[in-house]
Amino acid sequence: MLGTFQQSQLRIEVTASFDSIRDSLLYPKQLQKWLWFERFNSGMPEQLHSGFAFTNWTGFVPIHHQVEVATPECLRLILSQGIDGFHEWYWGEGWVQSRIEGISLLPLNIGQTLSLFNLRQFLTQKVGN
Repeated sequence: MLGTFQQSQLRIEVTASFDSIRDSLLYPKQLQKWLWFERFNSGMPEQLHSGFAFTNWTGFVPIHHQVEVATPECLRLILSQGIDGFHEWYWGEGWVQSRIEGISLLPLNIGQTLSLFNLRQFLTQKVGN
């Protein structure tokens, strides 16, 4: 894989319940609403589960995801193609944490920051409705 090794870990506070955060991360229909800048393949399950694999596209770069762990408080994805590494999500009442490590030409910390910003906006709008 071409690129450089990158790692980033961010934790933010959000005005949202544990259940809302969990649903936004584990249910693809919700994921697609706040990860609007990524294209997902069709045939996604109702809820992500260990062993499921999918590819999404960030611009013209495919990123393959293998769901290694999917529990009510954690999601761990093994990444390949555009990023060789992993992405972990942890959450609780009012907070979410993202950790990504991998080799890529993509600027992982910028993508991670944008993703968390979009998730916070999405959850804030859900609470407001």
